[in-house]
Amino acid sequence: MFFAPTVLGLGRAGARPAVLCCSAGNYYNQGEIRKKELEQSCFLLGIPASDVTVIDHRDLPDNPAVEWDTQLLAAFVLEHIEANNINLVITFDAGGVSGHANHISLYTTLSAGTKTQSPEAALPTGRSLNRHLISDWQNHVLPLQSPSLHSEGKLPEGCRVLVLESVNLFRKYISILDVPLSCLLPRDALFILTEEETEQARRAMRCHRSQLLWFRRVYMLFSRYMVINSLRLL
Repeated sequence: MFFAPTVLGLGRAGARPAVLCCSAGNYYNQGEIRKKELEQSCFLLGIPASDVTVIDHRDLPDNPAVEWDTQLLAAFVLEHIEANNINLVITFDAGGVSGHANHISLYTTLSAGTKTQSPEAALPTGRSLNRHLISDWQNHVLPLQSPSLHSEGKLPEGCRVLVLESVNLFRKYISILDVPLSCLLPRDALFILTEEETEQARRAMRCHRSQLLWFRRVYMLFSRYMVINSLRLL
């Protein structure tokens, strides 16, 4: 829903995307349906089902009002990073794009007290990660979605974190009109889709049929996140 420009941009650069989803999406008791929809959506973005991992844990519920247990979340994320040799984590920033508590929990798990580093040192030469995505820059890619893993030195050496920037409501819904501003403002990474890629992202979004309420259809038409992802380093 939010990271398609990053997934497609990394794929365009030769990466092999993969996804780590930290919830089964069972808020309306549709977890199994939403898992299948996620796999279908990822497939259209170039990610096979074998590279999609969904965590289904009772203490990590899909609920916009619940802050996840960040120690538990950190354990799952770290295990995935180490098992897949991830060296770039891509997740939400403190605003969670939509303000969703689960999104913000991911940021909290990874970010608190992180040290700033130069953009030149940030982009990977091996594997990468987000709530929905972890990536192997040249061979294998993944975006995601407590004690901070980064600040406490628990991430493997060389593993870095990029977060997707949240923007105000006006910018969020002006689609490609936000491109000039996104190009001018400071950021460490920027992905902008072509017209063909944007339609690919929309087809992937339509796979989430159980979630396609009227406001998400508006989102598909007008949101900058269907076209643009600007990210910054922690």
